[in-house]
Amino acid sequence: MTTEETEETDGADGADGADGADGADGLGGTGDSDARAPVPRGKVTITDIARRAGVSVPTVSRVVNGRSDVSPETRARVEDLLRLHGYRKRPAAAPARAALLDLVFNDLDSPWAVEIIRGVEEVAHAAGAGTVVSAIHGRSGDAREWLRNLRARASDGVILVTSALEPTLHEQLRILGVPLVVVDPTGSPAFDTPTIGAANWSGGLAATEHLLSLGHRRIGLIAGPPRLLCSRARFDGYRAALEAAGLAVDESLVVPGDFHPESGFTGCNALLDLPEPPTALFAASDQMALGAIEALRRRGLRVPEDMSVVGFDDLPEVRWSAPPLTTVRQPLADMGKLAVRTVLRLARGEHPDSPRVELGTDLVIRASTAPPPPTH
Repeated sequence: MTTEETEETDGADGADGADGADGADGLGGTGDSDARAPVPRGKVTITDIARRAGVSVPTVSRVVNGRSDVSPETRARVEDLLRLHGYRKRPAAAPARAALLDLVFNDLDSPWAVEIIRGVEEVAHAAGAGTVVSAIHGRSGDAREWLRNLRARASDGVILVTSALEPTLHEQLRILGVPLVVVDPTGSPAFDTPTIGAANWSGGLAATEHLLSLGHRRIGLIAGPPRLLCSRARFDGYRAALEAAGLAVDESLVVPGDFHPESGFTGCNALLDLPEPPTALFAASDQMALGAIEALRRRGLRVPEDMSVVGFDDLPEVRWSAPPLTTVRQPLADMGKLAVRTVLRLARGEHPDSPRVELGTDLVIRASTAPPPPTH
């Protein structure tokens, strides 16, 4: 018996198991009086209509579903009976839609991204949602391709990580009705979109204050890309700590970086080439800190005996670096977890408790920092 055989008025179970028709279109019909005899309300099925019309159940199903392969005379007779007996087609069940989230990075070439993914996957899996991870590399062509794919897979929500929220992209997501959460926004949020970040300013402040408390006064900084809000906040925290200690920022001690090890290596070498190098270094990411430690090692300098180094992120590998790295712990996995919870709430039509969330950072002291070497 097909699904159509059991369709009925008001959803009651009116299938009787046999159509009583001879299966041929327009043959073997019952008398007109029998055809127009009333059927108890709530019990009108395709089987009933087929019996009264003298046709097969599939024929009535074709009429109900608007198929063209039915003769005009038969169609008219079936439609008349459908109207007479108040038959209503049961609404088709909505297709099952797998819960699916899009997690979009600018780049995926960092252990930092892995920590975000780990947090996202943990909560998404527990919620029965799948995750599609993409990288758009800051290129408009990649963003357009991702948007086409997003339309095709009908995601329930998007988590955008450290990527600029372009007006066009934001508008397209709005039109599609796809909830959006931004993690670690690149700049000040310009749209009514929930954001999740970390307390970067207080992290930069804590890292610099730690070095000051050890007695360091010449503290170098390998900064992150200035276009990123998190980079500027970490630099501002560094500046605030120095100024609170009565020290002006020495611009020669601030070198640019891009959060990758190579820029840490290059930046540290530039600081070591100064007539008076710093005694301590704050790198605005763990990977840059590891690059700086390698530069020191190649020059025959020891950490922390010759220079103290502090990083930012607390990636898993820095616990095993030589020496283990003092760093600012950024709750990357927790940021991913909260992003999933927020976007799923939006998908349910709920509102987040706060549109702007900053999770706390913590200084983790290990073996890469010590008082400055004695002067001779």
